[in-house]
Amino acid sequence: MKHSSASSVLPHRPQVSFEFFPPQSPEMELKLWDSIERLSVLRPRFVSVTYGADGSTRERTHSAVRRILGETDLTAAPHLTCIGASRDQVDAIAREYWDMGIRHIVALRGDPEKDAPTYRPHKDGYAYAADLVAGLKKVGDFEISVAAYPEVHPEANSAQSDLDSLKRKLNAGASRAITQFFFNVADYLRFRDACAAAGIDTEIVPGILPITRFPQLERFAAQCGASVPSWLHERFEGLNDDAETRQLISANVAIEQVKLLQSEGIDEFHFYTLNRSELTFAICHALGVRSQLVAA
Repeated sequence: MKHSSASSVLPHRPQVSFEFFPPQSPEMELKLWDSIERLSVLRPRFVSVTYGADGSTRERTHSAVRRILGETDLTAAPHLTCIGASRDQVDAIAREYWDMGIRHIVALRGDPEKDAPTYRPHKDGYAYAADLVAGLKKVGDFEISVAAYPEVHPEANSAQSDLDSLKRKLNAGASRAITQFFFNVADYLRFRDACAAAGIDTEIVPGILPITRFPQLERFAAQCGASVPSWLHERFEGLNDDAETRQLISANVAIEQVKLLQSEGIDEFHFYTLNRSELTFAICHALGVRSQLVAA
């Protein structure tokens, strides 16, 4: 007897995508591939592989992308940044990706290199993400995703200048924006409305970060300008030595968030998995994104 897929009995199955980072050790590689295998059954739109905050993971990113292409039927979307490379070097990487069969790239300016106090463009490189997008479109007709910031990029002069930056990236050829993670849904909805008012009609995909460790979350938030609301602190208070309860709370927080977004008409989500599958799988299940169930 065959059972129809879970998605066929639900009114709508949202699209999802997953972000992974290249592993630094054999143990981390095993964890990464366990996660990819577990999440692949959810048929994501694509899986992205990060490039490292300062471009330092270039070879490991390439290796992970090659393996995804060779061993899975997933659509791989490697990150590319402006950091630490000339235009010719970036173009060469892009051409290599095109020749490998890659048709989707996540294009980012990138964070300053470790010893640099502020971002300074490479003298022969792409200065900003909009320039990178335009350059990539000359190499090949890539589908390109770019970053957006519901709470404003920490280096932006104002919310308006940040919005202008997003428009430049989209006008240069990007096809969608993926947001930095956030926890107050109202912040995303205000940003979506501001984008619409500015004439932006492309997808603004919410980025969702399942919380694995609260101190790690606080570090991430400080680096990217995301706020950690007081109600979130209260949920995790006193759980430093209680991993099991932390995981239950984390799942609950993220499921509340995505269900509220879904009620506002959002039907695509991008998950920052941190190379772990458990929470992301559970959140997707709550959204109605489930694997094909076939029984004899």
